[in-house]
Amino acid sequence: MYAVIETGGKQYRVEVGTQFEVELLDVEPGQSIMLDRVLLVADGAEATVGTPVVGDAAVEAYVVGQERGEKVIAFKYRPKARRRVKKGHRQELTVLRIADIRYNGKSAAEGVAKADSDKAAAKAKLEEAAARQAAEDAALAAKLAAKAEAKAEAKSAKAAEAKPKAAKATDATTEAPAETPAGEPAAPAQTAAPAEGPGADETTKPAPKRARTKKDE
Repeated sequence: MYAVIETGGKQYRVEVGTQFEVELLDVEPGQSIMLDRVLLVADGAEATVGTPVVGDAAVEAYVVGQERGEKVIAFKYRPKARRRVKKGHRQELTVLRIADIRYNGKSAAEGVAKADSDKAAAKAKLEEAAARQAAEDAALAAKLAAKAEAKAEAKSAKAAEAKPKAAKATDATTEAPAETPAGEPAAPAQTAAPAEGPGADETTKPAPKRARTKKDE
């Protein structure tokens, strides 16, 4: 809901929480005032235009403080008369903040408070769901880590058990003698080859062949 109000000869479009400056009002900071010059009130798709003001409509504002506007320079001169006039002006302002807009028994502040409470409840619900999901994820991660650790320990224990067995099998194969198949005679032992050379026994040498003669033929 928003409204268009008139004060100090100017019009302002305001909503709940709007802070703006108006012409100087005879009020003290910290007070609450009612602005009854409401020219228009709009609530969603419905709008009511005053003639010139809207009946049963009022805007409550909180006085934030008093300020002064920026300096405005007014310079006047008359040519060929040596007349020069320079003046400065700073407008006194009152800072207001809209607290509520009422129309036909309906309050904009209550609607804003309800919307804020609903938003806070939805945010709290989302945070709770996120925290619950995070807790479930952490529990699942811990479970998977424990399972992986147990699997790694079992694998290392199995490898440690298999290592002595492999060592025993290797020792048995190296110590066992070579066996011959059943029913086959053992290979004869090889004799040493006769020595060759000038000192070798002549009996071991083959006899020289006799030359064939004509008589033998």
